[in-house]
Amino acid sequence: MMKTERLCTWCEGSMPITARADARTCSTRCRVAAHRAAKKRVLPVELTSRDRWVRRSAAKAPLTTTGRAASSTNPRTWGTYKNAAESVAGVGLGFVLNGDGVACIDLDHALAADGSPKLWAAEILRQAGATYTEVSPSGDGLHIFGYADIRQGRRIRRAGGVAVEVYGDGRYIAMTGQRFQGAPSTLADISELVEQITA
Repeated sequence: MMKTERLCTWCEGSMPITARADARTCSTRCRVAAHRAAKKRVLPVELTSRDRWVRRSAAKAPLTTTGRAASSTNPRTWGTYKNAAESVAGVGLGFVLNGDGVACIDLDHALAADGSPKLWAAEILRQAGATYTEVSPSGDGLHIFGYADIRQGRRIRRAGGVAVEVYGDGRYIAMTGQRFQGAPSTLADISELVEQITA
């Protein structure tokens, strides 16, 4: 019976023949790099494990890792988190929503000058519960990620000129990795909140 080749979890190269059975990296260098990356990681594995990453331009247009135009509906222009994170194209990362149940609630102008959530945003955050939330690239918005079935994205205008957007498919979200106020690095079910927002 032929053994399957084991690969390093960091560089994806072949593991040495002499590597222990429980070893995950091929060298000390890869082990240290993986450890440092894990310490910095704030993005949920539910996102980083999906091959739906792009780069983004300063104007928030999606780019491939080589700097060409990407599309939120063309999987051939997406890649792994590792490749996107290592790319120097554009100014940052983006994650594509493709209808598999991962959703995002986008709150524009949700933070006050001191970085605290405005009252309306604080209520949405309370209802969202413990799920990954990050500060948007603008610095005053929030992206709340979670699980919800959203067939068609919507922008909802609320009292006071507040706009809340909900997306689950055919969009990409400009990512910062700047976790908001200790939000967890995991996704929770936000379907009830989405229903309330879109009702």
